[in-house]
Amino acid sequence: MININSLLAQYGLLLDEDRLEEWVDLFTEDSQYKVVTRENKKMNLPVAVIWCDNKNMIRDRIHSYRHVNEHNLHWDRHVIGPPRINPISSSEWQVQASYSLFQTNLEGRSILFSVGMYDFKIIEKNNILKINYLEVVSDTASFETLLATPI
Repeated sequence: MININSLLAQYGLLLDEDRLEEWVDLFTEDSQYKVVTRENKKMNLPVAVIWCDNKNMIRDRIHSYRHVNEHNLHWDRHVIGPPRINPISSSEWQVQASYSLFQTNLEGRSILFSVGMYDFKIIEKNNILKINYLEVVSDTASFETLLATPI
């Protein structure tokens, strides 16, 4: 059975458990992953904080995070609200859900890192759900630390 709620729970848990390579597998090969600020979205400005226009770019971002970039060490904790699910077709859905992302540093200090909304296009093929498009619209326009891990 197809369950969008389970996909969203898996999305957050894979990120929170630092299973980023498995998180990438939630996306289709031709997927897009964008992080934009609410202000830019409202003003229809094309500037994105992150924009990966296929699964290989998403995979490359995770590889860079693991092996190249220097970043603040932390743990993530995603809180994803109940989704609004709108069918596009019998095998496609637009799904929107609010999120909060907390980060805890190695000293145990937690901050509210980002708050906003997910706007997904989810497709089903062979009874498996995949993310074809994700635009993260962040109400948070200024991040306290480096945006290293996916939102």
